[in-house]
Amino acid sequence: MTSPLSSPLPSAHNSLSFPRQYARTQRFTLGAPRGFTVAPDGERVLFVRSGPEFGAGTDSEAPSDPSAGQERREQGTDRSHRLWMLDLTGPAGAVERLVADPETLLAGVAEELPAEERARRERSREGSAGIVGYAVDGAVESAAFALSGRLFTADLRAGTVRELPAQGPVIDPRPSPDGRLVAYATAGTLRLTCADGTGDRVLAEPEEGTEGVTYGLAEFVASEEMGRSRGFWWSPSSDRLLVARVDERPVGRWWIADPARPGREPQAVAYPAAGRPNAEVGLFVVDLSGNRTEVLWNRALFPYLARVHWSAGGSPLLLVQARDQRTQAYLAVDPESGTTTELRLEKDPTWLELFAGIPAWTGDGRLVRVTDEGGARALAVGDRVLTDSRLHVRAVLDIGPDDILISASAGEGAQTGEADGTGETDEIGEIHVYRVDERGAVRLSEGPGVHGAVRSGAVTVLSSARPEAPGSTVRVLRDGVRVAEITSYAQRPVLSADVRLTTAGPRRIPCAVLLPYSWTEGDGPLPVLLDPYGGPHGQRVVAAHNAYLTPRWFAEQGFAVVVADGRGTPGHSPAWEKSIARDFTLTLDDQVEALHALAERFPLDLGRVAIRGWSYGGYLAGLAALRRPDVFHAAVVGAPVADWRLYDTHYTERYLGLPDEEPAVYAANSLVTDAGLSEAREPARPMMLVHGLADDNVVAAHTLRLSSALLAAGRPHEVLPLSGVTHMTPQEQVAENLLLLQVDFLKRALGMTR
Repeated sequence: MTSPLSSPLPSAHNSLSFPRQYARTQRFTLGAPRGFTVAPDGERVLFVRSGPEFGAGTDSEAPSDPSAGQERREQGTDRSHRLWMLDLTGPAGAVERLVADPETLLAGVAEELPAEERARRERSREGSAGIVGYAVDGAVESAAFALSGRLFTADLRAGTVRELPAQGPVIDPRPSPDGRLVAYATAGTLRLTCADGTGDRVLAEPEEGTEGVTYGLAEFVASEEMGRSRGFWWSPSSDRLLVARVDERPVGRWWIADPARPGREPQAVAYPAAGRPNAEVGLFVVDLSGNRTEVLWNRALFPYLARVHWSAGGSPLLLVQARDQRTQAYLAVDPESGTTTELRLEKDPTWLELFAGIPAWTGDGRLVRVTDEGGARALAVGDRVLTDSRLHVRAVLDIGPDDILISASAGEGAQTGEADGTGETDEIGEIHVYRVDERGAVRLSEGPGVHGAVRSGAVTVLSSARPEAPGSTVRVLRDGVRVAEITSYAQRPVLSADVRLTTAGPRRIPCAVLLPYSWTEGDGPLPVLLDPYGGPHGQRVVAAHNAYLTPRWFAEQGFAVVVADGRGTPGHSPAWEKSIARDFTLTLDDQVEALHALAERFPLDLGRVAIRGWSYGGYLAGLAALRRPDVFHAAVVGAPVADWRLYDTHYTERYLGLPDEEPAVYAANSLVTDAGLSEAREPARPMMLVHGLADDNVVAAHTLRLSSALLAAGRPHEVLPLSGVTHMTPQEQVAENLLLLQVDFLKRALGMTR
C-alpha cells in the first residue's frame, strides 16, 4: 500500500517536532522566494524572500551546486521579507543581490503596521512581515514599497534605497510607468509625489463630511472575494490614473471585540452580510492636477467592479458584474469623456467566475478573456476560442506578441490514463503552464507538479512544486533554456509526505490517502480522519509535497488520512464547480462517497471516522457531524460559517441567492438558524469548535451561535476560543498547539489508545 515516495523520518531532524517546525516556518513558506517581476529587457528578476541573515548590500551568487548553501536554506524561520534582485547580466552568470532589508531601513526598530495595511494582509492571508509586496515602473528600474507606513523607493540599477517624505500611513505605493512619480493611498486619500521626494500633494480625497468614503483602496468584498486588492491604476503614458471611489456608508457596521481585553474598544468593521447593502463603488479618471472625470456605466445593473486593466494595448478595460453574478460586461473606457462602450456581455444561468490576468488586450487590440463554453473552461482571444475541453484554464499569466501564457489543469477531454481498478489516473492535482497561440497549446512545464510562471519577453520564471520533494524550485528560463535557479531558504520538513493520489467512486473524486509509515497488512484497519476544505476556490488534492505535511503528521498519530476534492472544488470542469448551486450539502455527499469507495481499497475502519476542517472545511466538518452521524463519529470544526446569513454578499449570494428571497435555501445549508440546529440528526457526535475572536472574515458569532444551539440541544462539544487571532493563525504557539489539541480531542472522541 506504499508508494515510491516512502521514506523514514529524516533522523537529523527528529529532535524537532513537526507541530513546532510547522508553526515556526509559517507552514514552510518562510525563506521561499515569491512575488516575481521580470524586467522587459530581460536583465533583472525582482522578488521577495526572507533570510538569510546577510547585511545590507551583500551580493549572493546563486549556488551552482544544489547542495551548496544547505545550512542557510534550512534556517527558514525569519518572518521579515527582503527585496531581492537576480541580476542576469553578470559575467560569471546570474547573481542574487539584496536590494532592501527592512531591519536596516527601520534601523532595527520593530515594524508597526497601520490598520489599513493589517486589513490588506488579512484579506490576502499574508502572515509575514517586512517587504511582502512592492510595485515597479514600466522598465523595472525602480520599485516602491511601504514599511511601517513609510514610503521607500529603490533604484534597481544603482542598488540604492531611499525614504521619501510622505503623508503616512502609506498604503500600496505604485510608481508611474515612466518612473517619475509615485502614487499612494493614505487615510482614504490618494496622494502623489515625485520620485525625488518633492511635490507631495493630494490627487483625490473624500468630500467634506463624507466619513466612510475612500479613494484608491479596494473594498472588502473586492479584496476578500473578487481577487482585486488594488484601488488605483496608472495610465501607460503616466499622465493620469483610474481611481476607485468607495463609499462604505450604506454598509452595516459589525463590532469585533477582544473579550480577553475588556478595556479595549471594539473595532468597527463595515461588513456587507448576505442580502444587505454593499459598498458603493465608482471610478474616476484623475489627471496629475487632480481634475476628475467620472467613468460611467450602469452601476445599478452592474454594481461590482471586478477587474480594471489599463495597458498600451488599448483603452482602459473594466469587467463589471451584476449582483447575482449571472451577467457581466466587458467595457472599454474613453479616458477623455468617461463614457464606456460594451465590448461583450456574458450570461450564465448559474454564475460567472472571475480569473486572474483578464480582461486584457493583445498587442494588436483583441480582447483576452476566459470563458465557459461547450462544457469547458477555455481561453478566448477576440472572437476565437483557442483551447478546448482537454484543458481547464485557471489564469492568464502573460500576453506576448505571438502567444499567451496560461496556467491550466487537465480538462474532462484530456487523454489521461484510464482507471485500472485502483482509481489511478494521470495528472491528479497537477497544474501546468502552457503557451497558447492560433495553432494550439504547448506545455512549458515538465513533470508532475503544481507549476506557475511569470514572463516578460524572452525570460520566464517557472516555479514548480512537486510531489516527490519538499518546497518549490524556481528556475529562470531564457527562450526556454535554464539560465539560473533562485535559491530557497525554506526549511526542510521533518516529515516526508508519502501520499497516494487516486480517484474514488463513480464520480472519480480526486483524493489523497496517507497511511502511517509503520502500518503493515497485519495491523488491520485504521481509524479514519477526513481532512478536507471541500468547497469553492479551495483545491486540496494537488500534486505537491508540502500540501500533505499536516495530513502526514496526523497519519503518524495513528490515522488513515483522506483528503477529497468533491463537487464544488476548482480545477475539474465548470459543471463540477457549479453543481453545488443552492446546495452545499452535495459537498458532504461527495466526502461520504469518497470515504466508502476508498474503504474498498485501503484499510479504513468505518466504525471510527472523524473529520477536521477550517473555514469552509470547518463548515463541512460541522455539517458532517450534524447531518451524517451514521458515518462520522467526531469533528474538529474550525472557524466555520454556521449561519450563511452572516457571511459576505459576493461569496454567499453567488451560491445561495438572496436570503430574503430564498430563506429555505439558507436554512437548509446552514448549521444553525433562529430556531436552533438545522436538521441535526441522532446520535449526537462530539465536536471541537475552534475560532479566532478577532476574525473579521468569518466572525466568531458563527461559532458562538453554533455552541449555544448545541448546548440547548444537549449535544457534547468543546469550544476553543483564540483571543487576538484572526481567520489566519500565524502565531507560533497558536499554530503549534492547535495541532496538538486536535489530536488529543480526536483520540479521545474515537476511543483510541494513547
